[in-house]
Amino acid sequence: MSLTLSLDFQYTTSIEKAWSALTDSNKLAKWVMENDFKPVVGHRFQFRTQPSEYWDGIIDGEVLIVDAPNRVSYTWASGGEKHTVTWTLQDLGDGKVNLHLEQTGFANAQGLEGARYGWGNWFREFEKVLEQ
Repeated sequence: MSLTLSLDFQYTTSIEKAWSALTDSNKLAKWVMENDFKPVVGHRFQFRTQPSEYWDGIIDGEVLIVDAPNRVSYTWASGGEKHTVTWTLQDLGDGKVNLHLEQTGFANAQGLEGARYGWGNWFREFEKVLEQ
């Protein structure tokens, strides 16, 4: 059985600024990890961080969908699991944007909850990137 993580965040920003924070490699590095991401369908990339005794610090990905500035999706493979991450941006008007994250393919609830915790931490950094 595959489990899905679904999270929504609202920000006071423009959809273009939020899109840039999701798809610009330099901005992604500020809130997620060092990477060689490009918003081009078929592009293979890696997120990289310090390895630990439990993990090599590498997430392999391939861009699946680019629909600027509304949706981007890519694979997220690490630790023997392969997930799909999809970001959907919605302009709510009045300078507000909804950011929806859906991550599918979790094998167990422990992995899903670990991802929920990780994304929660990263989104505090995402907000800082939007303020720059």
